[in-house]
Amino acid sequence: MGLLALRRYIPYLRPYIGLVIIFGLSQLGSLVAAASIPKVIQFIIDGPITQHQLGQLVPMAGLLVLIGLLEFVFIYVRRNYSGIASLRMETDLRNDFYAHLQSLQVSFHDNWQSGQLLSRAISDIATVRRFVSFGLIWFLQTFVTFAVVLVLMLGLDWQLAIVVVLCMLPIAYFSNKFHDKYKVIARRLQDQQGDLTTIIEEMATGVRIIKAFGRMSLMQKRFEDQARLLRATSLEGIDARALLWTRLNFLPNLSLVAVLLLGGYHVVHGSLTIGGLVAFMNYVFMLTWPMDAIGWVLSMSEECQTASERLNEVLDSHPEIADRAGARSLEQSRGRIEFRDVGFKYPKSDEWILRGLNLVIEPGETVGIVGRTGSGKTTLAYLLPRLYDVAEGQVLLDGVDVRDLYLRSLRSHIGVAFEDPILFSASVHENLVMGRPVVSDEELKRAIEVAQAGFVWDLPWGLETRVGEQGYTLSGGQRQRLALARAVLGNPPVLILDDPLSSVDVHTEAVIEESLARVLEGVTGLLVVHRPSTLALADRVALIDGGTVVAIGTHTELMKSNELYRALLSQEYETSEKQTA
Repeated sequence: MGLLALRRYIPYLRPYIGLVIIFGLSQLGSLVAAASIPKVIQFIIDGPITQHQLGQLVPMAGLLVLIGLLEFVFIYVRRNYSGIASLRMETDLRNDFYAHLQSLQVSFHDNWQSGQLLSRAISDIATVRRFVSFGLIWFLQTFVTFAVVLVLMLGLDWQLAIVVVLCMLPIAYFSNKFHDKYKVIARRLQDQQGDLTTIIEEMATGVRIIKAFGRMSLMQKRFEDQARLLRATSLEGIDARALLWTRLNFLPNLSLVAVLLLGGYHVVHGSLTIGGLVAFMNYVFMLTWPMDAIGWVLSMSEECQTASERLNEVLDSHPEIADRAGARSLEQSRGRIEFRDVGFKYPKSDEWILRGLNLVIEPGETVGIVGRTGSGKTTLAYLLPRLYDVAEGQVLLDGVDVRDLYLRSLRSHIGVAFEDPILFSASVHENLVMGRPVVSDEELKRAIEVAQAGFVWDLPWGLETRVGEQGYTLSGGQRQRLALARAVLGNPPVLILDDPLSSVDVHTEAVIEESLARVLEGVTGLLVVHRPSTLALADRVALIDGGTVVAIGTHTELMKSNELYRALLSQEYETSEKQTA
């Protein structure tokens, strides 16, 4: 049941316990007001009406109006405060969920569809909130109402009360059957919503490829097929809910017939007054809406159960790359990097990408990494800022294992520009600064100048111009230059550059390399090389093959002494020449 699934999330209501208490008291108040109305009606019928005391009808009617107003106030307060508490709970839960997503290692996101994460972060959390603010309230309302009304019924006529209870017993049977069927439907429905979200997200991010290859009809068919599956599952859920609601609606009507027959018999024989019978029937009517709401509450409960399970699948994933116990900060870095007997393979893979790799980069030195496609060059660059952790060996910064440093401290000393320049749907300034607390105008101008990104001054609103989702309002070269400016901003002592000039033209590449050469003076650089021209920035070059460093030296030395290096550089040179032509 949804109540069991909520055990993990109910603590999110603790900061708002005051609102919950107000809601609980107003819930009781509205129930007391509603339950007192039949008693007042019984008094009116058995008193003023039966005894023809018409003068007492007006004050009794006024009392009913007062009780009605009180119930109105209690219901308003209940719904208002329950909504406020549940929405604040939803906000806190969504914030924690997003923070948890950010804390998880890159390998986790490699294996999850973004649409599935989106559907959990938005629709599943909203489902939990809806159950807390509505479903849970009605569950408690139904339970308490049934208990209070049963006590009042027993006080009026215990035989009629037993008849009503017997008529309601099938509820347990029908509810159990619904639970077994609907939990499967609810899980399938929410998974399919995640799949549909993934298709939409892929279409939005890959719209250029889809249009360029003329695959709109293919993507439309994929979307329609998934939407059709979702519709079929939704209709299956509607059918299950309709069947349950029909059965549950029948039970109060059945009990009403029994009450009329048996209650009428008791009135005729004098064991029950007419006012008592009317009051009893009013109590039966009070159970009609809760009985009707049971089907709705049960369906919300199963959806909440499924949503909680889906959220738990993410929240139960523990960050594999996190601050160790005893980790420390690195106040200043000289920039000495050492890869010591490093071995690495990707999660859920038995293939070693790197194995027994040793490499030392001295402070202020720039080392280029060269190797075949798939040799692990970029993977090596991921290990220093701990986007992935080594499976064997150590990665050291200034003689300290990077796993013994606080992640925030480690990454604050490293500037990174990867081959695929990712920008966010924000202003140019926000993309460059990335939340750094204080960045001077001089630093910004310097980084923009180094990256030859002066085009930003010509944008409609300069640095405050929004670049659109993933920066697609800019050209590939412009995005790459902004990513490079972001990496060098703040003068980090260590720079990791993964082919940062792959999308710029030859002239711009030469200008940027000249500027980078000045920036790299006194900075430790790890340069993943895909283009021979970039090697001009490197003091030494490390050749990776078979997951390890097979040769290291200057470009000139390796060209003379290593056949594989010559072959790789010649092939890449020819390819780059053809692309330029």
